[in-house]
Amino acid sequence: MKSRKRILLVTIVALALLLATVGGANAITNGEPDAGRHPYVGLLIFDSDEPGCNPDGGPCWRCSGALIAPDVVLTAGHCTDGADAARIWFYEDVTYDNVPFPLYPFGGPGSGAIEGTPYTNPDYRSPENPYGGGNGLPAFSYRDVGIVVLDDPVDMGEYAVLPTAGLVDTLKNKTDMDVVGYGVQYKEGTGIPPYYRWTGPRVRLYAPSEMVSGKFVHAAEYMRLSLNPGGGTGGTCFGDSGGPDLLGDTNMVLAVNSYVTNANCTGVGYSARVDIPEVLDWIINEEYLD
Repeated sequence: MKSRKRILLVTIVALALLLATVGGANAITNGEPDAGRHPYVGLLIFDSDEPGCNPDGGPCWRCSGALIAPDVVLTAGHCTDGADAARIWFYEDVTYDNVPFPLYPFGGPGSGAIEGTPYTNPDYRSPENPYGGGNGLPAFSYRDVGIVVLDDPVDMGEYAVLPTAGLVDTLKNKTDMDVVGYGVQYKEGTGIPPYYRWTGPRVRLYAPSEMVSGKFVHAAEYMRLSLNPGGGTGGTCFGDSGGPDLLGDTNMVLAVNSYVTNANCTGVGYSARVDIPEVLDWIINEEYLD
């Protein structure tokens, strides 16, 4: 987790997690192998020389993201923030069996990774946000949207698409949503407090979920998703940040996974809306999509 974040962000996981071994239960919670449903969703690795990160300025954290154009990946702002470089894989299974170590997670020829440059929404965590402060919910992740511009275009054949402005406001409670990502999948005992860590292989998982609509204090910026495996819906967890929240059975991205509110990845998750006019304008800025 990036040390300066003071609350649980869905994805920020240190390099130790990237290199972790395998153990037991699902997350994307209540998920299943994607099986080709969302080929435009990939696993992102970010390099940074931030204090407390990789001392050599190499791989530091992982996120998920969706290809919205041949050379543009949509992800979360807390994923791109502080990153110097990025790379992405679109394999469904990005493990050592498919991507040979040490090329993974370092990238380079033979790894299957596509290199790119990260950009963070200029309003991310802006002190001018309407929620004040900057550290409390939801100000700490205000406008939590980022993109990665790839060095080489990807001929995917199918891409994620952006919504029209304000679409989320028109949706009813329990609207079907699809969540996709490469997040952690189980808790592994460590013997030291808190006696477990989230870990698991890097596999693209899919799960159906539901939108929790209604007015709440920051509904203008965020979308809420049910994280309720016991109730039959899937959810998001660490490693799924930046992954797309898709309108059910479509390739339309309504929001990107931003944060959860407890260490069990249950209850309600919050996603940064991309249907906000200023956010859409920034994403499709000709500077990035030329």
